[in-house]
Amino acid sequence: MEVSNQNQNFHIISENATNVLSAFQGKHLILELYGCNSEKLNDELFLRCKISSAAKLANATVLNLVSNKFEPYGVTAIALLAESHLSIHTWPESNYSAIDIFTCGENMQPYAASNFLIDNLEASDHILKTINRDYPSCVENQVRRSL
Repeated sequence: MEVSNQNQNFHIISENATNVLSAFQGKHLILELYGCNSEKLNDELFLRCKISSAAKLANATVLNLVSNKFEPYGVTAIALLAESHLSIHTWPESNYSAIDIFTCGENMQPYAASNFLIDNLEASDHILKTINRDYPSCVENQVRRSL
């Protein structure tokens, strides 16, 4: 398989989308990692530590971290962020990992988290797709209230 560090940007616009610029600035990164270190991909504690560190590099606040180690191998870990989420799913037997990084806000740095994970999982190749998620104009002037 030939994969050469391809970056793809997607901007998906709904029929009713407006050009509202705001602090929402949602970025959803879809990251495919190839040729990773299989031992690291199978180490649940290592992955928990790395996604927590990646979230902090993105300026995100980790609210909770859930993970599961599969038998005979593979790990899924999800960081629930105040700004959305970061998840990783691994296939150590194939040296492959699928990662989602979704952050909302002006000060978010999801690409810092992406680069950190590429380096720390020792990926030889990757594909990065970015989806710009527009501010939902239907809630633009609404304030969240307690139920």
